[in-house]
Amino acid sequence: MPMKILFVHNNFPAQYRNLATALAHEPGFELAAIGASNAQPMPSVKLIKYALPDADVSGTHPFARRFDLECRRGEQVLYSLSTLAASGFAPDVILAHPGWGETLPLRTMFPKARSLVYCEFFYGAEGRDIGFDSEFPTSGLDGHIGLQLKNATTLLALADCDVGISPTCWQQSTFPRHYQSKIEVVHEGIDTSRVRPDPQARLMLPNGRQVGRSDEIVTFVVRNLEPLRGYHIFMRALPEILRCRPNAQIVIIGRDGLSYGLPPPAGSNWKSIFLEEVRDRLDMSRVHFMGGVPYNTFIAALQVSSAHVYLTYPFVLSWSVLEAMSAGCLVIGSDTPPVREIISAGDTGVLFPFFAVDELAERVVEALQEPDRFNAIRESARRFVIEHYDAARICIPRMRQLLDLNAPATHSRQTVWAGRPASEWPRAVRRSSRKPVVPTEMKMSDKGDSGPS
Repeated sequence: MPMKILFVHNNFPAQYRNLATALAHEPGFELAAIGASNAQPMPSVKLIKYALPDADVSGTHPFARRFDLECRRGEQVLYSLSTLAASGFAPDVILAHPGWGETLPLRTMFPKARSLVYCEFFYGAEGRDIGFDSEFPTSGLDGHIGLQLKNATTLLALADCDVGISPTCWQQSTFPRHYQSKIEVVHEGIDTSRVRPDPQARLMLPNGRQVGRSDEIVTFVVRNLEPLRGYHIFMRALPEILRCRPNAQIVIIGRDGLSYGLPPPAGSNWKSIFLEEVRDRLDMSRVHFMGGVPYNTFIAALQVSSAHVYLTYPFVLSWSVLEAMSAGCLVIGSDTPPVREIISAGDTGVLFPFFAVDELAERVVEALQEPDRFNAIRESARRFVIEHYDAARICIPRMRQLLDLNAPATHSRQTVWAGRPASEWPRAVRRSSRKPVVPTEMKMSDKGDSGPS
């Protein structure tokens, strides 16, 4: 009998793309997925979509509005589960993201299934994104209470599941300590055979010019251009970078919407706000806003990059920074806890304090002035990703271990690395085997608002 596996994620395949692709190519598995209307089909995966509920929560207490919407979404998932069960599909294993309420009916509907919950991030008022950036207003007591309530469905799912899965050690460390022993650290993985250096790569800019590795290209990639991913810091560094390097071209990939954090003032967007702040000091013929781009264009941008800038508040680590390292980029990253887990300064990248605009500009200018000096770092970065985050060789096999129906319900955090000597573990994993990786150097107050990029 095939092992039946169910994926539940509103934006399927999302974090499950690599695992679902691998299992779809193997005999012995029957795959199904439940997602919202924007979920994407995959070969050999039976996809059932649910409609997002229309709900007026104006009469609901403000603290409970998010949970009300999550319960309504959970109800829609329940209908999809009933359809799936009526077709004869009873999963042996369920992999689900709890962040939108989709996990609420899973245990009741399929009580015997092994449940693996994706533990992406646990909201908190200290040591994370909230209050990190004093430039933006804080949320006060009401906001802090609402913030804690954003964890409600995640906590219910964690209490109910067999195993939790976090993609990085730092993200695991955001969860309450008494749950951390239940959460494995296994990243979804990077396709390092596809995302790799290519000296012959070419990128077409919006003005029709083609650039390659011999050009001075500074890249910045996010899902949406917003403060949580440091867009404002990057823009403020551009005038000095362009002044010092008259041949530099700036490639910015990202949409104008909002993924995380505070919304911009009504009628505006963060892109235009911070562009207007520095526009009169920029040569706009050398600043290229690409918007959202196809994946192949994104890879080409990484392959021609001379310096790749990545900033983030203490929040979910973006896939794009690991892809940049896999492509052989010189990553100049913010010295924040998620980034320190993968970048060792002077070894796998360059670090600078998040708010140090001048230092960011200096590091980028150095990279453009003396590119050969950083070749060893580029090579080390790619090697690090291959050794610790390669999807086919490292991450999918570890995820496969967790699908074992005979495995214990909880695991120690080290087991996913148990097949290798401790000397080969990433630095953050070696540290975390002794104590949780919790940022202690920052004193947080209040403010704000999960996913990659």
